Amino acid sequence: MALHAACAAGRGLPSSSSPPRAGGRPGSVAFAAPLGTRAVQTKAVLSSDGAPGMSNSPHVVCFGELLIDFVPTVNGVSLAEAPAFKKAPGGAPANVAVGIARLGGSSAFIGKVGDDEFGYMLADILKQNNVNTQGLIFDAHARTALAFVTLRSDGEREFMFYRNPSADMLLEEKELELDLIRKAKIFHHGSISLITEPCKTAHIAAAKAARDAGVLVSYDPNLRLPLWSSAEDARHGILSIWETADVIKISEEEVSFLTNGEDPYDDAVVKKLIHSNLKLLLVTEGPDGCRYYSKDFSGRVGGLKVTAVDTTGAGDAFVAGVLSQLATDFSLLQDEGRLRDALNGERRDSSVADPTASARLPDQRRCMNDQRPTCCVCQCGSAERHGRSGVISFAYQLRSWRCDPTGHIIRCERLFLVYFLRV
Repeated sequence: MALHAACAAGRGLPSSSSPPRAGGRPGSVAFAAPLGTRAVQTKAVLSSDGAPGMSNSPHVVCFGELLIDFVPTVNGVSLAEAPAFKKAPGGAPANVAVGIARLGGSSAFIGKVGDDEFGYMLADILKQNNVNTQGLIFDAHARTALAFVTLRSDGEREFMFYRNPSADMLLEEKELELDLIRKAKIFHHGSISLITEPCKTAHIAAAKAARDAGVLVSYDPNLRLPLWSSAEDARHGILSIWETADVIKISEEEVSFLTNGEDPYDDAVVKKLIHSNLKLLLVTEGPDGCRYYSKDFSGRVGGLKVTAVDTTGAGDAFVAGVLSQLATDFSLLQDEGRLRDALNGERRDSSVADPTASARLPDQRRCMNDQRPTCCVCQCGSAERHGRSGVISFAYQLRSWRCDPTGHIIRCERLFLVYFLRV
């Protein structure tokens, strides 16, 4: 859930565009205005010849929740045992939007946050990461959603949400930027905004607008049982829009949940989830890689073996990598060889954080095919110097280490090392 933004443990990057605070409220040129104000951004994208171009229409529009994660200051404890928490931006669809933008792609986010300190912080982070915020709305009548999340010593994640209602639940159909959706190449969404009204109706309308306009629809259910009234309601809600998606990403745990406990490693079980219009189903298996299924072919791509500190957001990073490639080449859906190359990362230029203070977005020109662990900031090529050994996956968004200009080792939250698509 943690958004890999240019913000370490909730500390946003300085923004030269942010005006002085008025009435104690943070803001920027785009977000200091009253409720409902929107800002259109123009982003660099790759043209058909691979050169940077300009587009006013984001290639991938992500719809859903944008919230604040509170994560413990130490790992391996329950929420009750955590001595303290640090805030970090989160929300699966927003994670994907930022991931695509960090890869040099063109993305937008549609959703609602509270007209409060956290809402403005999140909006600024999206803007700093070059995500189009034309569809982001502030609600003066509800707060920005909060989530407490920890990775326990037994390896299981524990969630506690503060919503009921939060601003993201109150997005209405009349507030949607439908033109933004219709002009996109891909519309990406999850299931959390299907839980309550009025957001459920807005969600369905947004997905329908995408399908009616011929936009490729991507779906990641992102199961969060504590948010649903019951497991049965969650299963029914997730499957209610299943057949409207062209591309679906699910985890092995979600396969088991949606099939009422059947074996997620059995291809026959997985194929029960393939509907007639589905172009690609991806089943992630954590560090073991992923499986892919289409009407014409299926297979498995292995992953990198890593020491995972925290896998929160790993699936979102994976989705961002896949969609960033599909946005420039839909033929991957028909060509198994090229799809495997994409999932393996063998033919892509991925990203690492830019070491300069002025730009921390990805550099697509850096090829990530070599196998050296690379420092996320100084590119020194030695993860061992930074308290980690072996190859670390970008998709795991580990709490990694970086060098400062004086050569000291500094703990840096939610920066990342090298490889993107390997999960």
